[in-house]
Amino acid sequence: MKLTVKQGDIAKVKDDAIVVNLFEGTKKPGGATAAVDKALGGIISKIIKRDDFAGKLNQTLFLPHVEGVGAERVLLIGLGKQEELTVDRIRQVAAKSAKLLKDAGAKSISTVLHGAGEGNIAPDQAAQAIAEGITLGLYEFKRYKSEKDNGNKKKIDEVTIVEFDATRIDAIKKGIARGEIMAEANCLSRDLAITPSSDMTPTVLADEAKKAAKKAGLSCTILDLKDIKKLKMGGVLGVSRGSHEEPKFIILEHKGKKKGKPVVLVGKAITFDSGGISLKPGQGMEQMKYDMSGGAAVIGAMTAIARLKLPQHVIGLVPSCENMPSGTAYKPGDVLTAMNGKTMEIINTDAEGRLILADGLSYACTLKPAAIIDVATLTGACAVALGPEAIGLMGTDEGLIEKVRKASETTGERAWPLPLWDEYSELIKSDIADMKNTGGKDGGAITAGCFLKNFVEKGIPWAHLDIAGTAWNSKDKPYLPKGPSGIGARLLTEFVAGLAD
Repeated sequence: MKLTVKQGDIAKVKDDAIVVNLFEGTKKPGGATAAVDKALGGIISKIIKRDDFAGKLNQTLFLPHVEGVGAERVLLIGLGKQEELTVDRIRQVAAKSAKLLKDAGAKSISTVLHGAGEGNIAPDQAAQAIAEGITLGLYEFKRYKSEKDNGNKKKIDEVTIVEFDATRIDAIKKGIARGEIMAEANCLSRDLAITPSSDMTPTVLADEAKKAAKKAGLSCTILDLKDIKKLKMGGVLGVSRGSHEEPKFIILEHKGKKKGKPVVLVGKAITFDSGGISLKPGQGMEQMKYDMSGGAAVIGAMTAIARLKLPQHVIGLVPSCENMPSGTAYKPGDVLTAMNGKTMEIINTDAEGRLILADGLSYACTLKPAAIIDVATLTGACAVALGPEAIGLMGTDEGLIEKVRKASETTGERAWPLPLWDEYSELIKSDIADMKNTGGKDGGAITAGCFLKNFVEKGIPWAHLDIAGTAWNSKDKPYLPKGPSGIGARLLTEFVAGLAD
């Protein structure tokens, strides 16, 4: 699909469809919508007067086969209340309109720049949100569909943002380019997470990371079993023991132009999680292919960071393995030793993500970073606590936590802080090792965070993102379909971009 911008009057555009908008409670159309209303002889004003369209967020109304404009269809979409408009709402509106018009058979559409008038959103931000919303909303994963495209499949080939003010065109172009890169990073993360585990083993994930790195201009190093043993990564080695698939440790690097300590991103990549000896229930286990969503988010973010040519030095680390039950699998009661020498008593083999992150964080500390952020589908407890709308956010540095939180608001991948009080660390004390790998159900997301804290050296700012509740959508959302959400890729990229700003 091609995303472009051109200067002109959208009422005169000859296209399959045009998209205009209204705020909730609007009595009289303004801006480009007013121009279309005038060309249509006031039909939109009449619709408003009859209360046929209230302008509520994502409310839509088709005006088919209209006379007076160049397009075959006009789609009217609601922006919600003007004072509540955000860039994320623009993403939603862009996705909703694109999906509706695709289903209606449109191949080429034009849209106004939602929110850049009375909404007071900067033109580049509005354009970025539109590009993201449309790209994410039209995402499809068709690798395993046997039905071939016979030429009649509905598909949008081109979307054009039409802007009357010529002085805004350059800013809109920059916004579109940035939005496409951000959205494509998310789509890459989705592709990795949705692929069945038989076709997305640690080895395949490493190969995909190599391909993505080469395309984006990243350096890529893959540590194999021999390297992992040499580094004494006991967490990765322990978790992977039950599978015939060998573990991999993926290292991606973007040097940037800015000198100084790197920011290190660490992502959990369990390509399939059976729970190990502490076997999960069978219902829903097919979803456990997405337990590598944290690693997928880091891979996606690293590609975007490189393509955007951000000046910050950034390193992405992705420890990857399978968690399977077998005669060689690690067992409850075992004690593993992480790369930094700390020992971990295994209470539950289904609390495996924190074990491979222990090695990932330990390795990150050897890089003497400016900050570390890890992202993982870590605990069901976080999903219980925050539901499917918020990422759990913990860490050791309030400044870093606030920067991550702000990036999450900008991207719509919202994060909510949870405490890491010392009292929670009492719950993971072990009688025979430095710590237990689980503190039980009470405060499970927080005790997991307390566990990870043991592998970050004092003085290094660290933040932890638990995406267990947000990495899988059980139903379609405006710009995110059912299945893996790809969450984290845009957030991490926005965070790094914020450091550059």
